[in-house]
Amino acid sequence: MKSALILYSFLLSVLFAGTTHAQNAGNPWTLQQCIDYALKNNLQIRQTELGQETNKVILAQDKANLLPSLNASAYHNYNFGRTIDPYTNTFANSEVLSENFSVSSGLVLFNGLQKVNTIKQGQFDLLSSKEDVDKMKNDISLNIASAYLQILFSDELLTVAINQVGISQIQVERTKKLVDAGALAKGNLLQLQAQLAGDQLSQANAQNQVDLSYLNLIQLLDMDSVGGFSIVKPALSMPSETLLSVGPAHIYSMAVATQPAVKSAEYKLKSSDMQLKIAKGGAYPRLSIIGSLATGYSGADKQLVGTPVITGAQPNGDVTATGVLVYTPIYNIQTEVVPFTDQLSSNFNRSVGFSLTVPIFNGYQTHANIQKAIIQYKTADLNLKMQELQLRKTIQQAYADANAALIKYQATKKAVESTQEAFKYIDQKFNVGMVNSLDYNDAKNKLVKAESDLLQAKYDYIFKIKVLDFYQGKPLTL
Repeated sequence: MKSALILYSFLLSVLFAGTTHAQNAGNPWTLQQCIDYALKNNLQIRQTELGQETNKVILAQDKANLLPSLNASAYHNYNFGRTIDPYTNTFANSEVLSENFSVSSGLVLFNGLQKVNTIKQGQFDLLSSKEDVDKMKNDISLNIASAYLQILFSDELLTVAINQVGISQIQVERTKKLVDAGALAKGNLLQLQAQLAGDQLSQANAQNQVDLSYLNLIQLLDMDSVGGFSIVKPALSMPSETLLSVGPAHIYSMAVATQPAVKSAEYKLKSSDMQLKIAKGGAYPRLSIIGSLATGYSGADKQLVGTPVITGAQPNGDVTATGVLVYTPIYNIQTEVVPFTDQLSSNFNRSVGFSLTVPIFNGYQTHANIQKAIIQYKTADLNLKMQELQLRKTIQQAYADANAALIKYQATKKAVESTQEAFKYIDQKFNVGMVNSLDYNDAKNKLVKAESDLLQAKYDYIFKIKVLDFYQGKPLTL
């Protein structure tokens, strides 16, 4: 069974061999370098930053809405059949070309301060999205720090496993000589060889855990390749116990004023307050000023050319008192379309006016908007309280975990010291043949477990202290 496990562990080691080799090939990364790389390249952070950019655009649009509107228009029309020409106010029965040009502008003078409050809401939304980005960065940083410490922890476990293999190999070689000399039974050698196989399996598993820890960090960094990646391995000492002298209540009072999750919830509450004011502004009258400049051209607008010439006369249907027919001169009149520029000048029009809209009844839409805004405000208020409560619970839990980790470390340290003394005593007795290999292996396994427990307690305490430091505004450093 142990041989199968050794083979399985060996295959895993081969699988990650390329990764481990690549890790050792490049310059080691510090924790700060890992965090900086993640903050720059992490896709979740970049996605959250796009939301912030969107809020910037929305705020700029809200501010621009305070400016007057300005629009220009032009129309080019052909009228066929009987129609009234808008510029000559006469009937036209033929094809008439008309053109119209206008520029109009409008400005809202008062609308219940809706536009002003919309700008304030946009400012709070932008601040909230900025805090969301910071929160995402903090979460990523903590995850990176945890993965970084996991590598250091796994690497120390690997060192312990390698040392145990070395000790077992020495004992196997020594016992083999005694067995060959007939001083010991072969069963002692077989038991030690089995222990060596178990230690080698533990070493292989420890190496696999190192590889997996590196892989976890690489995936958190969203790196395309694992080639040439390794980390700096600082000599970590146990943090001082005095760091726990600051209670969770004091840490919370510092964190609640700076943590992005709480700040974001505060800005969302203020944004909801502005939304409520915007909804209430819908119940106020709306006053606007409107102005326009317009002119046009018509193909039916004509003017005389030269002086009319009498070419004859014709009865007009009237007679004089003596019965003589009355004739009317027949004129030869020549006309032409009034020039384009002349028409634009003569048809130029200016207008200015005010528009007042008073909401009276619109299907309870304004009332419904106000009620929805009130509910949204209450929801945002509850969300803020939940964020504050969650932060308090997180800090209390982190403080309790750190305190428990310290107690465990102190107890495990004493256990390691006593176990080391016990193993030293067993080792001496084993070397002179006073203890069998079973008792020796049992003492050795207890020492390995105690050392592993001590390392786990140490790194658990270090991480929990780093979490508490983080909530106090201290940088994540080792």
